[in-house]
This record gives sequence, C-alpha cells and structure tokens, in this order.
Amino acid sequence: MKKNFALLLAAMLVMVAVLGACGKKEEAPQAAGSAPKSEVKPVKLEIGMLKLTSSAPLFIAMEKGFFKEEGIEASPRWFEAAQPIAVATASGSVDVGATGITASLYNMIAGGQKLLIVADKGREQKGYSSSALLVHKDSPVASIQDLKGKKIGITQTGSTFHYMAGRLLEKYGLTLADVELVPLGKVSAMMETLKSKQVDAVLLNEPNITAVVKEGYGKVIAQVGDEIEYQTSGLFFSQKFADNRDAAVRFMKAYVKASRYYYDAVLVQKDGKPQPGANYDEVISIIAKYTDQPADNIKLGLPYMDRDGKLLAEDIKTQVEWYLKTKMIEQAVDYKTIVNTELLDEALKTVGK
Repeated sequence: MKKNFALLLAAMLVMVAVLGACGKKEEAPQAAGSAPKSEVKPVKLEIGMLKLTSSAPLFIAMEKGFFKEEGIEASPRWFEAAQPIAVATASGSVDVGATGITASLYNMIAGGQKLLIVADKGREQKGYSSSALLVHKDSPVASIQDLKGKKIGITQTGSTFHYMAGRLLEKYGLTLADVELVPLGKVSAMMETLKSKQVDAVLLNEPNITAVVKEGYGKVIAQVGDEIEYQTSGLFFSQKFADNRDAAVRFMKAYVKASRYYYDAVLVQKDGKPQPGANYDEVISIIAKYTDQPADNIKLGLPYMDRDGKLLAEDIKTQVEWYLKTKMIEQAVDYKTIVNTELLDEALKTVGK
C-alpha cells in the first residue's frame, strides 16, 4: 500500500511540473541593444516644422507608425519661418525642431541657450532640387551675375535664404552690398512679391519652386545644390529632450527608418538621375498630404537627404565662419558644441541596414 501511495505521489508531482511548464508563456528574445518592453516609457512630444518637402522623413515616421513603434507619440506644430522654430526648441516650447540652420540659432547658442543639431533634414546636393534662385518669367535677369543692383526677396535677415544669397553672389564675384535684400517674413509673401514684380528675384525651396514654375510666373536661374554643397536644415533637440537619452535614441531610430524609406523611394539614382523606387507613390502621397501641395508638384522637386540622416558636420563650421565674417553673429561658436551625432550613432547600431 505504501509503495502504491509513493508511486501515485511521484506521478502527481511529475504531472504538476509538466502542467506548470506548459502554462508558462515563452518570451520572445529581446533585440540586441534595445530596452526590455516593460522599461519603455511612452513619450508625448511636439515637433516644430514647416510644410516643406524636406520634412518628408518626419511625415513618413508619423504616417507609417515608426514613432509609435518606438513608444513616441509625436504631433506637428506648424510654423511659417525657421527662426521661431529654433527659438521654440531652445526654450522647450517644442521638444524637437525641424528647420533651417540660421544665424539666429548660432546667436542663441552663443548667448547661452541650449539646443543640439542631431541629424540631417535636407541639404543642397548637386543634381537635386531643394532650394533655387528664381526670377519673374518676364525678367531680363538670366544669371547670378545679372543680379547686381537688383532686389532679392528672403524671409528674414540671417535666414538660410540670406546665407544662400550671400554664398551664391560671392561665388560669382559679387557681395551682399551689390544687391538689396528684402526681408518678407514668410515664404508665401516671397512668392506673392515675385508674382507682382515687387522684387527681382527670390530664393525658394520645394515644393514652392515647382508651384511657382507651374503657375507660370517664375523661372529658375540657379539650383543652389548645383552651386554649393550646404547643410541647409537639420533636426534639433531641446536640451531637455536630449537629456532623456532613451527616448531621444528611440526617436532617432524611427527617424532613421523613415529617412531610409524616403531615400529608397525617391532618391536612388540610375544613369545619374533619381529613379522611382519601391513605395514611390506612397511617399509622394504622404508628402502631398502634409504639405498641402498636389502630388504632381511634389514629384518634380524631391530634395536630397542622407539615407541614414547623417549631417555634413564640417559645413556647420563653414556657416559659423561666414556668419561671423558678415557680422550676423556676435561671437564665434564651436560647432562641436552644437552638433551631437552620438544619439544618431547609437540608433544606427540597432536599426540595421
């Protein structure tokens, strides 16, 4: 009897152990370099940006759910010019800024405000339409050299358009003193003043270049990327958001995925020209939705961006030196204190190819 009881007890213990093992859920292995899911803290943030094609990776990351995959709830806050975005990012009014790199940004940093440039958001590259110098269709101006004594419309003093005008003029033996720059505040105002011939030329970016040309009142006399290589705009982090390293790296992972999605869809070249790739129509549709522009306009002007979101960091140094030379910034700024590539580098380790 005792023997039978012992056997029965042993059998019961074995059954309990088997049932316990079956009841356990097998946990999926954690991806190398990523935090356990239980440790991911959802983050809500606002991104200050303009309705420009160069914001495409951000549009894609929001539309395709790349931010949500990383526990980031991102929403856009729309602006009309670059400088207010930099101010809002430095003050923490927005967590992330996506816009042009301007003299005011360097002056803010020189004055002790905190803001970091963390990734590419559009650069001037030969063979791609990002920014261009336009004149009215009836204008006799046919080249940059013909601008001597003319009025050029820009958004603001110290803006990216101001910088581009200066660099283009210098390349052809002129200076800012040879023209009259007219600050107009908004991109839409530049388009209107060109249309009404109140200025002789304007600098615009996509999709506005294509819109002006298609409407028939303007013509391009120079693509900026064909004249100079220039890190026009960047992705900025407020110091507070950058200090939340886990969330900042997760944001960068989503941004890299979106940058690659954009690049592979519209920027891969064949025979020296960009060719439509996988997801081309989808990407065009997303950009058109967020910029309020027709898809046909978007297709004609797709600015260059690095596939991995990497900056032309040395060009930041060139910009600082030029703004200092033209007395648009008050003191020299060490570009290494402005640029932070560590967050992007860390994200790239876990995103793959």
